[in-house]
Amino acid sequence: MTEWSLPRLLAGLHDDIERGLQIVRDALGHPTVKGDGSAAVWLKLFDTYLPRRYCAQTAHVVDSNGAFSEQIDVAIYDRQYSPLIFHHEGQIVLPAESLYAAFEAKQAINAFNIDYAQKKVASVRRLHRTSLPIPFAAGTHPPKEPPHILGGILVFDSDWKPPLGDPLTAALAKNPDGRLDLSCAALHGTFACAAGTAVTIDASGKAATAFLLELIARLQEMATVPMMDTRAYARWLTP
Repeated sequence: MTEWSLPRLLAGLHDDIERGLQIVRDALGHPTVKGDGSAAVWLKLFDTYLPRRYCAQTAHVVDSNGAFSEQIDVAIYDRQYSPLIFHHEGQIVLPAESLYAAFEAKQAINAFNIDYAQKKVASVRRLHRTSLPIPFAAGTHPPKEPPHILGGILVFDSDWKPPLGDPLTAALAKNPDGRLDLSCAALHGTFACAAGTAVTIDASGKAATAFLLELIARLQEMATVPMMDTRAYARWLTP
């Protein structure tokens, strides 16, 4: 009888993601369909393993000034305390205050896809986010500063050789507003970009599992989204 093994469980999680991304690459023909298929693999991972307070969907993001982001392949947002999640004809629109993270899903990392992901992330970060004082039994907490929205790119492999070398580091440094904080290339490893140009690369293996655990740790550090001002959105009801 096979004994339980935590290393095998963690490795198996990664293997499922790698296998799913490989099937998308091998079985789907059109580039757009491949992109949608890749996003679906990551969305399934987050739906299965993230705590229920978080949701992951493909979505647009809107702020109370009426500005919209570009479409985000994998938007991780709060579902417990965010009162406005718009569903229309299969499309989801999230209020900017609800967002924790924004990821672009592609088949591979290269200079074009890094730049594309940075622009997507920047389109979310430039949105306005409201924050109200938080009432509690003994009084009121001051408004919470909206947290930094995590950004990244999720891929199967890399077009570069070596896959996570100097070209990647150079590409990550080009758009500070769209900084890719945490990303994963399932075949090769994870990479993180801190403020400035500091890049950390981990190619130790089982990248999808390593990425998931680090993402959960960062979400825990962010705590809860700010208390949004729903009246700021309601003003759009007046012609």
